[in-house]
Amino acid sequence: MTQPTPSRPEPARTALPLTAAASVSPGRPAPEGSSEARRRDSFYEAVGGHETFVRLVDAFYEGVATDPVLKPMYPEEDMGPARRRLTMFLEQYWGGPTAYSEERGHPRLRMRHMPFAVDPDARDRWLAHMRAAVDTLGLAPMYEATLWDYLERAAHSLVNTAGRP
Repeated sequence: MTQPTPSRPEPARTALPLTAAASVSPGRPAPEGSSEARRRDSFYEAVGGHETFVRLVDAFYEGVATDPVLKPMYPEEDMGPARRRLTMFLEQYWGGPTAYSEERGHPRLRMRHMPFAVDPDARDRWLAHMRAAVDTLGLAPMYEATLWDYLERAAHSLVNTAGRP
């Protein structure tokens, strides 16, 4: 006789606390289940929305601009287009506007980074600049840990060579 498998309880679903700006919606509330309603309850809104991601990316690229290993990987002198792409990507990933996919299609991060030699040194430099940028945001510990976990995993996944020749 087989024993019935005990059912696992569903994990508790807790809404992320929203910023004051995110909790106020002009006009009618978005229909439940709509993309606007999902965006309103997203990590993106909980951490401050567009302004937070712009601050993150700007602080990150301040470090990259002076890095002798990473700077050559950015063909645009002012890095403006790279800033815009990273901002759009992160916003979309965290539940914000979908401008990245609308303009560029699927992110395909590994494919987009293949032309560059991303070795452990480049990864570590990228992470150091991103860590400094995350630290400027003053996020609540839960949000900081969530964001940093993703950034670390993404950086490690993009390594495509053992080292420089």
